[in-house]
Amino acid sequence: MKENTMETDIEKRKRAKKRIEALKGFYIHLTAYILVNSFVSVNKIVRNLNGGETIGEALWDFGTFALWLFWGIGIFFHGLKTFDLNPFFSKDWEERQIKKYMDEEQKDFDKYR
Repeated sequence: MKENTMETDIEKRKRAKKRIEALKGFYIHLTAYILVNSFVSVNKIVRNLNGGETIGEALWDFGTFALWLFWGIGIFFHGLKTFDLNPFFSKDWEERQIKKYMDEEQKDFDKYR
């Protein structure tokens, strides 16, 4: 019995460590996103201002926001995965599908018995 508990503790520790690594990876990704995009945006705005654009034109240029937008989509999905937020295929959905297919299989089996 003691060995079984120890195995469970080891497995729990492995899962916890894996979860911490996923969180760490997400926060590193988020930090890089903010730092790199801030640097690129400031440089682009300064370049646009030096090129003769007004502050409004420099700020509202699509090129200024394109990297934020597209990389942001990647950050969004990384966050969904990291925090187990799957609005489409939740654990509940998985369980319902498993039960549905098991019931169908049982019906087929009973039909040919």
